[in-house]
Amino acid sequence: MNSTCLIDGYEVVIGFETHVQLSTRSKIFSRAATAFGAEPNTQACAVDLALPGTLPVMNRAAVECAIRFGLAVGAQIAPRSVFARKNYFYPDLPKGYQISQYEIPVVQGGAVTFWLEQGKGASQQRVQRTVRLVRAHLEEDAGKSLHEDFHGMSGIDLNRAGTPLLEIVTEPDLRSSAEAVAYAKALHRIVTWIGICDGNMQEGSFRCDANVSVRKPGQPLGTRREIKNLNSFKFMQQAIDYEVRWQIEQLEDGHAIEQATVLFDPDSGQTRAMRTKEDAADYRYFPDPDLPPLVIAPGWVQQVGAQMPELPDVMAQRFEQQYGLPAYDAATLTQSRAMAAYFEDTVRAGAAPKAASNWIMVELSRRLNAAELDIEACPVSPAVLAALLARVADGTLSQSAAKQVLEELWSGSGSGEPLARVDAIIEAKGLRQMNDTGALQAIVAQVIEANPKNVAEYRAGKDKALNALVGQVMKATQGKANPQQVSELLRQALAQG
Repeated sequence: MNSTCLIDGYEVVIGFETHVQLSTRSKIFSRAATAFGAEPNTQACAVDLALPGTLPVMNRAAVECAIRFGLAVGAQIAPRSVFARKNYFYPDLPKGYQISQYEIPVVQGGAVTFWLEQGKGASQQRVQRTVRLVRAHLEEDAGKSLHEDFHGMSGIDLNRAGTPLLEIVTEPDLRSSAEAVAYAKALHRIVTWIGICDGNMQEGSFRCDANVSVRKPGQPLGTRREIKNLNSFKFMQQAIDYEVRWQIEQLEDGHAIEQATVLFDPDSGQTRAMRTKEDAADYRYFPDPDLPPLVIAPGWVQQVGAQMPELPDVMAQRFEQQYGLPAYDAATLTQSRAMAAYFEDTVRAGAAPKAASNWIMVELSRRLNAAELDIEACPVSPAVLAALLARVADGTLSQSAAKQVLEELWSGSGSGEPLARVDAIIEAKGLRQMNDTGALQAIVAQVIEANPKNVAEYRAGKDKALNALVGQVMKATQGKANPQQVSELLRQALAQG
């Protein structure tokens, strides 16, 4: 259970249901394709359309995805699980029921642990949180109702019907919108890391439903309202914050909260009721007679476990131990397998681990974000970044000059082997750092003579005055001097004067 955060005297309680679209080439009970973006109703076969006489056949790859997830979160893989029919009537549900799991899901228990940033500025700290999972079960997706460009009518696209989903359900362990977003990001990292989902929220591959309620401390759980289909982390936090405020205002005004399903409108920043929330009894679950129990042998679980990648938390711990990185760096670099691989490739190419970490987390990440690129598409390879850091380490480049070289590398300048490419840019731009002690001493002497006020302030005990003098030397050398060397030479000269 996580720490309690009160808002106007109320405790916020949040549970999550996340629909993860599994990365299989075909649907969960048919051979129809799952590719996104096809023309409406071109990827719906007879099974998906529920034509008479058709029968579902379980997709083995979808089961393996469920096993991988269960192993990743430390859950129990049920040796025997059962599929059920979840009955409801909606235009995009051809059969009139959804095949899901109810009483015996394939994945049972488990937990997701994540870090949460709390406070601001100097008081900011990272605290660890853990959310318990109730279950993760396999099910099929429904189709999609289209309400635009149909002259007042609605259209039905059944391409998504039968797409394999893993629905992941938590205990009501979350206590704020910040915790909810941090959990969702951690879960997103896990399912993409182990390769069971592409994580594309805009395309509906990772859809979150937040069950939100409020209560006075020590009181029973309040009535929850479910916010459906949150498809961005930004909207997730906004929706939960609005819903919490709305529920508190309702209770303070003497109104009761009614269980309901609501949608979030990003334009207005408000949630609005869609329908009265159903309970399990409303769906009239019963075992699907067309599907036998799903039996998973221990040997299959062991086989899948042997093929699992190193998990992000384990890798982060290794980065701390093997490379001597701070916990924050290790956690940041393992946000994705691609970033972790880029870091390790940079170190293997000769870069110091901490220097590589700093440049990847700051300079590269800033440029990637601005260009809306993933690190797989980074125009600067790990080997080239390692060559650039080698020239910083040997004193050829200052930090500021190295950033200029990185800008050139980013735009594709230079050719040849990594080090030759970096060196060519250094020479072409005249960025080689000035390390000639004699020449620097002469410039330092000129700066001291030209800035008597700063000199007097420094000798009066104002250490900040030294920074002004360093800046003057750097200006005189067009930024080519080594700042540390300049600082030391200034201290020596001022001590002698």
